[in-house]
Amino acid sequence: MEYMQAPATSSQGNILCCTCGVPIPPNPANMCVACLRTQVDISEGIPKQVTVHFCKQCERYLQPPTTWVQCALESRELLALCLKKIKSSMTKVRLIDAGFLWTEPHSKRIKMKLTIQKEVMNGAILQQVFVVEFVIQSQMCDDCHRVEAKDFWKAVVQVRQKTVHKKTFYYLEQLILKHKLHQNALNIKEIHEGIDFYYASKQHAQKMVDFLQCTVPCRSKTSQRLISHDIHSNTYNYKSTFSMEIVPVCKDNVVCLSPRLAQSLGNMGQVCVCVRVTSTIHLIDPNTLQIAEVDGNTYWRNPFNSLCNPRQLEEFIVMDTDIIRDQKLGAGAGLRSNKHTLAEVWVQKTSEMDTSQQYHCRTFLGHLLNIGDLVQGFDFANSNINDEYLNKMNPHHVPDVVLIKKSYDRSRRVKRRNWKLQEMSRDRDGMDTDDERQYQDFLEDLEEDENLRKNVNIYRDASKIPVESDTDDDGAPRISLMEMLEELSLSDATGGEGADMMTD
Repeated sequence: MEYMQAPATSSQGNILCCTCGVPIPPNPANMCVACLRTQVDISEGIPKQVTVHFCKQCERYLQPPTTWVQCALESRELLALCLKKIKSSMTKVRLIDAGFLWTEPHSKRIKMKLTIQKEVMNGAILQQVFVVEFVIQSQMCDDCHRVEAKDFWKAVVQVRQKTVHKKTFYYLEQLILKHKLHQNALNIKEIHEGIDFYYASKQHAQKMVDFLQCTVPCRSKTSQRLISHDIHSNTYNYKSTFSMEIVPVCKDNVVCLSPRLAQSLGNMGQVCVCVRVTSTIHLIDPNTLQIAEVDGNTYWRNPFNSLCNPRQLEEFIVMDTDIIRDQKLGAGAGLRSNKHTLAEVWVQKTSEMDTSQQYHCRTFLGHLLNIGDLVQGFDFANSNINDEYLNKMNPHHVPDVVLIKKSYDRSRRVKRRNWKLQEMSRDRDGMDTDDERQYQDFLEDLEEDENLRKNVNIYRDASKIPVESDTDDDGAPRISLMEMLEELSLSDATGGEGADMMTD
């Protein structure tokens, strides 16, 4: 403790302390520092030990009443937070300086050295230095409580698609992983016909809803349920539910459009094939190569369903093919595909090779098919389909067979596939045994469609070394090494050999 006084002049003399008689320079209290210290303690009323709450999960400190802030040890943010804890008791003194004293990082103690001033006894200004100890107590914050509980959620996004195949969901999963939208979710639960995303705040759920509306054709519906209501502060606690329904059409589905919709899309045929589902449904007319895109709003105004599921596709063998060079489109026709070639083919079912039954059809796969190739298609001639628009069509305009995709040997493709995809960690409930086959279908679609894999992160699979041979190549499409990413892991930091050396 010391005085804050003006510098003494040459003419100034000393006086005696009124208590102990020691000669001292004149001051308003007429007392020496030792005697003043026995009479006055200017740090009185300021707590010397204070409690600070700390969340070990997210490493944040509680700033009363409910704010949790990130602060490093001995940082300006932590200094401000500690000073706020004792601010109310320092209204009668003036803070001159504050700083941290070193303590062990794991001691659960933060020591702060404070310098304060106060006017006492007839205007004398005293300055004192003392230490305040802050004791760190562990307390889990609300956000970490929700994460640990897993069921304590404020909003859920229910994504549904009423289809047998899950190709759209697999594509959507890769988009979510690429944009890291799954990181805010408390829990991800996969159920029949969809996935549920649970969030701690409505804002995170709304962000997922906005992403889905920009990524896949869908429609949404919002509802909320009142959990509690505080009548004193007039605050409401709701649980929100966002229901997202994706259009029930997947890649490689055969659909029948309404006459009105087909006409608005450029007078294309009613029977079309879905070649891709992104933010819109990409359709192609197998008779004319006309292409069209149907967005979510257009679909829900003029809905159409898939005429077949992948299990109903049959395998055909190409008996004869003839490329159609000059195809003239009618009046008002829309765009034609430049990536496909129109052809007339004669095909025969592989299950009917002992008969002479053959089928004639047009296809958009003329650039891929040769005589003897296997191709998957849907047999309209021998199927009983109950569809509103197909039943009203002229039977002469309904094709006997619609070819979907060229067929390759799946076992060979799996053997030489040297890449992989990431998957979201989620709870699986009521899973179908057909999921593995559907996932392999999605991987093959990525190999065949360059545009589809532009939005997907593909990683090189170091565990698989493909065996190359000339006789093993059946012309199946593949993904080049240029399109693959290296997957990062913790072992990459030290390397496998370094890890072994460290454990010796």
